[in-house]
Formats: sequence, C-alpha cells, structure tokens
Amino acid sequence: MAGPAWYSGSVGLSALVRSLRGALDDYRKLRSGFHWDTPRPAEWPEASNAVPDRPTTLGWARMEPVRSLRWALQKGMLMPFTEAMAHPKVEGEEWVQELDRPVILASNHTSHADTPLLLYALGDRVRERTVVAAAADYFYSRRVIGFLTSLWLNTFPFARTGGPQEVLNRSSQLLKSGWNLLVFPEGTRSDTGALQEFRPGVGHLATENRVDVIPMHVRGAHRIMPKGRNVPLPAQATVRIGKPLKVGEGETSRSFAERVEKAVHELADGTESAQVTGSWIDRWQATAPRKTRR
Repeated sequence: MAGPAWYSGSVGLSALVRSLRGALDDYRKLRSGFHWDTPRPAEWPEASNAVPDRPTTLGWARMEPVRSLRWALQKGMLMPFTEAMAHPKVEGEEWVQELDRPVILASNHTSHADTPLLLYALGDRVRERTVVAAAADYFYSRRVIGFLTSLWLNTFPFARTGGPQEVLNRSSQLLKSGWNLLVFPEGTRSDTGALQEFRPGVGHLATENRVDVIPMHVRGAHRIMPKGRNVPLPAQATVRIGKPLKVGEGETSRSFAERVEKAVHELADGTESAQVTGSWIDRWQATAPRKTRR
C-alpha cells in the first residue's frame, strides 16, 4: 500500500522534520507572548504584598514545567476539541483582551463544559494566568481526578460548604499572587440550565481584595453536557463577557454580589436566540465552524 502523498523516502522525512521544526518555532513564539516569570506591573496594588503559592493549594500546578505542559495540552488538544464540539461564539472579548491586573471572572454554571468554554473565550494570554475554582468535595475526593483536573485546567480545591472567611483564605492568596480567578457563584451546576441564586462569596472576595469582577455567561453548555451526563454531545455555545464591575466606595460585599448576579442575568437575557431543533446531528450541522482562536 502506498504511503501518504507527501512521503517519499528522504524527501518525505525532510518535510516531516521541517513541519516539526515549524510547529516548535510556533510554540516558542506563542509561548513567549506571556512569560510565566514576567514580573507584575509596579502599579498593581497587590505588588507590595504578593504571597507565593503554598503546596497545600496545589502550587505545583502553577510552576514550570507544569505550566508549559498545560499550555501545550490546552492549545493542542482542549481548545481544538472545544472548537469542534461547540463552535463557540464569543461576545464582549474586548473586556478581557487588555487586562493588566488580576480580576475575578464570575460565570453561571450549568455543565462541566462551562470551564473549557470560558477558558476558550479568554484567549491564550488571559487563560494562561487564570486559576479555576473547583468543588473540593467533587473533584478532589479522589487524588487522581484532582491531579488531572489541576494539570489540565489549573484548578484549586474550593470548599463549597465553607464560610466567607474560608473562601477568602483559599482564594485571596491567588489574587495577590497575580492570578485571575474563575468562580461559579451559584456553587453548583443548574439542573435545568436556569440561573440560580448567587452565593455571597464573590462579593467577599472582591471587596476584601479590591479587585474588579468580570461577569460572564455561557449559553448552550447545558445541551453539550447536562448535569448527570459524562459524555459530551456537539451543540453550539455562546459565551458573553461583560464590562468589569468595580467595588463602590463603602459598598458591602452582599450588595456587590447582588450587582454581579444582576450583570450575569443581563448577559443571559442578551444571549437569547432561535433554537435549532432536531437530533444532535441536526443541531451540530446547523452551526458554522469558526476559525480556532488565538
């Protein structure tokens, strides 16, 4: 049986070597866009009291060479898979493109597909500096699952049953170390896809650390992998990113959390569109493939 058309002895081997070299050069160029050890700007308010990662919060997942490995896994596998499964439409990406300091990213939660879709929407530069809060009782009850989740998604264990002070202790350190923090204020996935009441933790984090919150909303993830399902199905998804919210002078954490919840509701209202009916094949074929994001 004849080999591939491009392969013909030494000529094919040379072409393969050139392709591999080109891929390596591309990796180096893209990876150099946001170095893991780039110092944070002096004007960041957290610069004077940055706290190094502790081993107890899976600090290894945010060190080299793990960071470069995760970058390659996400760029080479997770993002293309997300692109193929959901053909994601991203709106409001200008609100994260020029981030120059840590923020809290607060989104609705309907599916395990939410996290890759949100990371996809952030783009390479912001995604590389984002930590995801993952339910400690769900993802870290088994060591292997916790390890793989932290490796692929840069998660850290987040106790859903803890009080406000525990939330601060586990998360403030990461913000002070220059990381963006992706959280799901509802605390659990929605069974129906509808928004649930937000817990006050996001307000405590923002007011205590004086950081902005960027509201986000994912639509369509519930069709891809609803709660209780372990295998994803193709369906189009939309991610909307809202304007950063600043904590007002003297504003309470509860009041600010309510503002964040309202902003996510407004994003949800703005994503309503005609539904494609039929089988999952019909829904998937009705969506147009998009160019893979940066």
